[in-house]
Amino acid sequence: MKKQLFIIAIIVLSSKLCSSQNYNLGLPFIRYYATNEYNGGIQNWSITQNKYGLIYVANNFGILEYDGTNWTIYGNKQGTKARHIAINDKGRIFVASQGDFGYLCPNKTGQLSYTSLADSLPKKYRDFDETWKVFINNDRVIFGTFKYIFVYNEEGKIEVLEPNYPPENIFFVNHELYVNQLETGLSSLHNQKLTPLPYGEKLKNIKIASVLPLTGDNLWIATENEGIFTTSSNNITQWKGSLSIFKEASIKCALRLRNGNFAIGTQNKGLFILSPQGELILHLNKDQGLNNRTVLCLFEDLQNNLWLGHNNGITYVELGMPFTYINEQVGLPGSGYVGFLDGNNLYLGTNNGLFYKNIKTQATEEKYKFIPNTDGQVYSIDKIKQNLLIGHHKGALIIKDKQAENISNIPGSWTFLSLKDHPDYVIEGCYKGLNLYKIENGQLHFKHKIKGFNESSRVMQQDKNGDIWMTHGYKGIYRLTLDENLDSIKNVRFYGEEKGLPSNLMINVFKINNRLVFTTTNQIYRYDEPSDQFVLDNFFSPYFKDEVITALADDTFQNIYFLSPDEIGMLESKPTGGFAIKKDIFNKLQNMLNDDLQNVNILNANQVLYAAKEGFILYDANQKKLPEQNFHTLIRSVKISGDSAKLLFNGFFTQKGQITNLQPKDQIPHLEYSNNSIQISYSAAYLDGLEGTQYKFWLENADKKWSAWTAKTEKEYTNLNEGTYTFHVKASNIYGKESQIAHYTFVVLPPWYRTTWAYLTYSVIIIMLLFVSFYLFDKKHKREKMAMSLTQEKELHRKDSEIETITKETAGEIQRLKNENLQREIENKNKELATSTMHLINKNGFISNIKSNLSGISKRSKNQEVKKELRKIIANIDKNISQDADWEHFSFHFDRVHGDFTNRLKKSYPNLSPQEMKLSAYLRMNLSTKEVAQLLNISVRGVEICRYRLRKKLELERSTNLQEFILKF
Repeated sequence: MKKQLFIIAIIVLSSKLCSSQNYNLGLPFIRYYATNEYNGGIQNWSITQNKYGLIYVANNFGILEYDGTNWTIYGNKQGTKARHIAINDKGRIFVASQGDFGYLCPNKTGQLSYTSLADSLPKKYRDFDETWKVFINNDRVIFGTFKYIFVYNEEGKIEVLEPNYPPENIFFVNHELYVNQLETGLSSLHNQKLTPLPYGEKLKNIKIASVLPLTGDNLWIATENEGIFTTSSNNITQWKGSLSIFKEASIKCALRLRNGNFAIGTQNKGLFILSPQGELILHLNKDQGLNNRTVLCLFEDLQNNLWLGHNNGITYVELGMPFTYINEQVGLPGSGYVGFLDGNNLYLGTNNGLFYKNIKTQATEEKYKFIPNTDGQVYSIDKIKQNLLIGHHKGALIIKDKQAENISNIPGSWTFLSLKDHPDYVIEGCYKGLNLYKIENGQLHFKHKIKGFNESSRVMQQDKNGDIWMTHGYKGIYRLTLDENLDSIKNVRFYGEEKGLPSNLMINVFKINNRLVFTTTNQIYRYDEPSDQFVLDNFFSPYFKDEVITALADDTFQNIYFLSPDEIGMLESKPTGGFAIKKDIFNKLQNMLNDDLQNVNILNANQVLYAAKEGFILYDANQKKLPEQNFHTLIRSVKISGDSAKLLFNGFFTQKGQITNLQPKDQIPHLEYSNNSIQISYSAAYLDGLEGTQYKFWLENADKKWSAWTAKTEKEYTNLNEGTYTFHVKASNIYGKESQIAHYTFVVLPPWYRTTWAYLTYSVIIIMLLFVSFYLFDKKHKREKMAMSLTQEKELHRKDSEIETITKETAGEIQRLKNENLQREIENKNKELATSTMHLINKNGFISNIKSNLSGISKRSKNQEVKKELRKIIANIDKNISQDADWEHFSFHFDRVHGDFTNRLKKSYPNLSPQEMKLSAYLRMNLSTKEVAQLLNISVRGVEICRYRLRKKLELERSTNLQEFILKF
């Protein structure tokens, strides 16, 4: 119960900050489109959107169309300036312009084409200067000029209303037309007649900028320079939200937003957004959010974001998102690092110093104020017993009356930690170890540097036992135990990979749900006291798989916010228990956050502050739901590519008078084979986070499967074979939601030589050729048969005589072939013998080298045990070489090749030793002395001695060459 009351108290206390998106602290995300981006004129008078999400703008150069990727301009008659646009339920775009009015509708290729309606007017009504407004009223379209009011119906007829006084402005509210005339004030149209309203005379000689509906028949009326009024019954009173600044700002337009707020555009003071109660919520001006102070028109799109048409450019304001941007435009320069809410003051630390702002102020133009003596890098803000402490590059600072004072002369202060068992003492982590402070009479005083630990201490927490856990970015974890006097560290224990951690790098410690957790290079760990090891934290395991978490923070509702290099999100506590991971809403912040020392601060139960590359981003958890609106991927153009470039399709189809993105069967193009290369462009007009939109496509009958996701909005196919193809494409927005699939079908015709008629012609020609061929072959066969019969008898006689001659020659040929086979067999045996010999040479050489190396080691070693073992190995090597079984294999092949040489030699000289028999065999193979030495495992000198002994046993004369004797034996 106490916990619930505490949470309720937190909500009540923080309601001043989070009752709605609070733009006193920052600005919404804003995107400005300059004229060189949309390639149009400077002035933009009206903005609207069709059901597929495309944005249309009435511009000085015509009608602009924006599909989220490209801007396209469509000219109206004679390139006159467009003043206002409206789209009916069939998708037709009606245009009010200079001296004309009409509509845009797709032609046969889907390209928007302008049709003038004013040209069908009688001549006496054709002479007017400007058409300023156009409104859709069911099946009627109302065009307003300074002279006439024209009503166009679906039958093509135009009714003309000619007021007694020239209309200053016209408005369409709740299916009712209101006309502002300086002479009569405000009138409404009934039964084709303008009737002054009961309170209309109070608005005489006043220019009205906007009329908006309130409850019932009541109206909200904004004048250009006389303020804002509301009507009730037959009375008109000044609205309590009518600011004095509006009289000099000159209101140009106004819009009731879907959340009930009022958006007001002015001539020279930018944009104002007021609550239904008249409270100022947001003011954007030239020096705060806008590139142009004049707002000519306003439009709220399908995602609840606001479009502003300027005197020079277009602005897109993301009112529909739960994020507020706090940057230099509101007086906060530099990259954000840390934020802290102290009562009504929000303190923000950047690399340029410490700034603050009162969150209760309603003055949206009030900038963040710099606190003197804090210039430079701010690392942390902590409040300990009414002492607001700042960790700063210059050292520890304390804030008193919006002034910063140094509390130590030691540079490089990271963070502060109140000691659990010594509540009057504070530990400071700095560049080189730890410092101790004491609170005396409510004031914090530096005591001394703590001895025994000099590591940089940026991230640290205290456990329930009073030990301090400090994590180092690239060394690991230190567990520090203070001595009783708090002047030194009596015990330092280091924890790294040997204690269960995956690495010593990128470790941080956070206190979540009142317990310590440690983030690492892949998962989140906790310390297990009984085993003195780090183990995986099972609480986080279901939500994070091999992710590097760089920041964690929990709020009073037990929601846990996290940051990683690739993801931003939260674990949302569910009422039924457990958590749901939420990431989609935060995708917009990718590439915007500070990647130096990532940080997330919980300001209260509903507000989360993210440190960004430029300032901070404030997240309002009350507005965290994503809009559920479906969005479309559209085929924007289809062209025949190559030398004969031709536009096949450009935007939309028309079917039964309805503009659609679905291709009718009768609008499937059939392309000549010479035009078999095609280029298709596509786009999804989901404007929120459009830079993160990706596409996937598939050409049926050409591609085997869908492509990978890509940011490209164009695909080209070349040299397509004949057949029917359907191009499919879909989009995925920044939140991972996929669009409906767009389709475009086309047919590539075969070349003339692969048409049906061509194949019939080929068949006839082939049949005729076969008939002629068979006839000629039959005639030729008969001739050859007769000639063959004549020559057959002659050939039989000739062969009988040749058989006798061949019989004699055959015997000699057989003998020659046998000799050749024997010779080849001998060559093969020689090859086997050579291979076997080289194997023995290489093997013995390698073993001899090992033996030599081991002998050298044995001689140099002073360890008798090592020498003994080495001598055993050398003896085994000698035994292996001397008893090599490969000799029998060698001898077998050697005797087969060399005519049983060894047996013959042994029989003639029985007193030869095995070593001498081997030497004789190697000499017969004409091996060098070095090769023989390796095979016999003796030195070159030993080979010479063996040769000498062999000569004696063979009883050779001195003049006889031993090698020649062996070869001839």
